[in-house]
Amino acid sequence: MPLEKIIPESLLSEFLLLVSLLHLEGYDLGISGGVTSMDPFLKKFFPEVYEKEHNESPNQNQYCKFNSQVLTLFTSSLYLAAFVASVGASTATRIFGRRLTMISGGLLFLVGAGLNAFAEHVWMLIVGRMLLGFGVGCANQSVPIYVSEVAPYKYRGALNMMFQLLITIGLFVANVLNYLFNKMENGEGWRYSLGCAAVPAIMIILGAIFLPDTPNSLIERGEEEEAKRQLIKIRGTTNVDEELKDLIAASESSKAVKHPWASLLTRAYRPHLTMAIAIPAFQQLTGMNVITFYAPVLFKTIGFGANASLMSAMITGGTNAAATLVSIATVDKFGRRTLFLQGGAQMFLCQMFITAAIGYKFGLNGNPGVLPTWYATAVVVAICVYVAGFAWSWGPLGWLVPSEIFPLEVRSAAQSINVSTNMIFTFSISQIFTAMLCHMKFGLFIFFAFCVVVMNVFIYKFLPETKGIPIEEMHCVWQNHPFWKKFVKPAKKQVDANC
Repeated sequence: MPLEKIIPESLLSEFLLLVSLLHLEGYDLGISGGVTSMDPFLKKFFPEVYEKEHNESPNQNQYCKFNSQVLTLFTSSLYLAAFVASVGASTATRIFGRRLTMISGGLLFLVGAGLNAFAEHVWMLIVGRMLLGFGVGCANQSVPIYVSEVAPYKYRGALNMMFQLLITIGLFVANVLNYLFNKMENGEGWRYSLGCAAVPAIMIILGAIFLPDTPNSLIERGEEEEAKRQLIKIRGTTNVDEELKDLIAASESSKAVKHPWASLLTRAYRPHLTMAIAIPAFQQLTGMNVITFYAPVLFKTIGFGANASLMSAMITGGTNAAATLVSIATVDKFGRRTLFLQGGAQMFLCQMFITAAIGYKFGLNGNPGVLPTWYATAVVVAICVYVAGFAWSWGPLGWLVPSEIFPLEVRSAAQSINVSTNMIFTFSISQIFTAMLCHMKFGLFIFFAFCVVVMNVFIYKFLPETKGIPIEEMHCVWQNHPFWKKFVKPAKKQVDANC
């Protein structure tokens, strides 16, 4: 369906501008893994890793070449900072609105990109990455909420998934630039890779300046007349009185909750808290960020040359972006649960194949010699199929589902927990990945495959379908769920035909 039919023309340019600025996190995901595989970067900042990488001794274990906690801190420090920022961004999103939080995130990201590009010492890299993390935390807190509140409920899934699509496009762009900049003869290509993060930062600043704030946020701050004007603009019709009434009622209900953080711990919000923690945690335990962060390092570890590893990462990045389009096209047709379960099964099968392939050829010492072309191609194809499974399931749905299931009174607090959990798991996995690879060898993929099985069981038993349900009526899915209904007791005014 043409986008103009989904979003009124009056808001189309602003909505597309919002979508166009969201690939800052994706760019950063892709750029860090590529940069850490560039020899000039390693030689300047991590000489001990560079020496291990070029050690031709037959006793050198390939699995352990990049096992450096300082090197992984360069990648993971961003996510620790994003974890901290997401907590503060919850308050900022509620008090000052979604737009201002986006602008603040863009400014922090811009400063961090500049510091990384001109880095001369490791501490400059780490501080720059932390500033990038503060920016990512602000964006991840505000953008999914913004999109869920602005999008028509019939197409909320597809439009919200553009968040993930732009992340994957940013990731692919980063992989392409890493491949190109690595060819620079002066050895300074890594500076250009890191510095180009300023581009999405500038986009998010300029884009958010021209965006309207959401009606939900305006009502939450007592600006009901402005909320009505924006709702008319967003929906493309003056017939918004019924929806405005629902939004005002939801806001009044939310104001009765004086302490949203404490409310999340009560029995009535047990399903919301569970999903806010479980879904982002499981999203990281798929092992996808191992591929995202360290694809060049991983490919280099299993025998690909420097340029070949960056090329392989570029292929997987392209697969990621293309497969996300499948999810956008199908999420509002087949539903969230179907994509979750199908994608999980696909990832599990691919992880088992990758485990067998790497285990057979590399053994425990990770020194296979020269890989046959057909064998290397088979590994890359398997990883691409795995990436595709993630890209149309846990990738976008991991952001979509939490952003649409929280009631307004706890939405900012719950989204903050969602982002914080995502960031702390991302930090933990990225920080310990090289050590896990060194000690677990190819068994690392078995670990993630086991996590995928647990995830699928969780989705099957505990996640209700949220396709096509207006965000103000989301309480119905919990009241009708065979497990969660014993926790969620509907208020009298909510017992109606809609549920």
